[in-house]
Amino acid sequence: MKTTTVKQKTFFAFLLLIGWILVGPGCASLGRGSKQKVHLRVYLEASVNDPTQTMVAPVYRKEPVLIRIQKEPILDERDLVHAAVVKGMGGYSIELVFDFHGKLVLQQVSNAYRGRRLVLQAVFPEARWLGIVRMNRPIMDGVLTFTPDATQQEAQRIVDGLNRVARKLGNYVPLVPTKS
Repeated sequence: MKTTTVKQKTFFAFLLLIGWILVGPGCASLGRGSKQKVHLRVYLEASVNDPTQTMVAPVYRKEPVLIRIQKEPILDERDLVHAAVVKGMGGYSIELVFDFHGKLVLQQVSNAYRGRRLVLQAVFPEARWLGIVRMNRPIMDGVLTFTPDATQQEAQRIVDGLNRVARKLGNYVPLVPTKS
């Protein structure tokens, strides 16, 4: 799992503040189809109620499910190689494919914390708790698929933004459609 120091977090917060001051007001003009980046965070459900290390995430806007999670994410957009909106029975889902590091983290966490949940958050530009994945079995392939708390258009915007970030980081791997 990635760790950051207090100095790194303070510096990052400072950069975010400066970026928001310089760019923030202009973001309102970005409409649909804009080239916005999306940030992703994957959090692990916490087993203890320690306010210094955990927080509560209200997942789903209409009928929130409150889940206590670790404050530090276990994965983020830097671990992603591809995202896609996939159609299934009764609707659509978001599929996230992680790199080697992400795959290892998912294997370790899903084995060690079987039965717990992962909580996914996206910032696009507003932060939103997108969904929950219960780890009932080991996740060996590095793929998370979940039904997002988002319209299909928002889900596509999130996926496009995540793929844009993966391309910029040099992580992007296009997926070849499988033949049925």
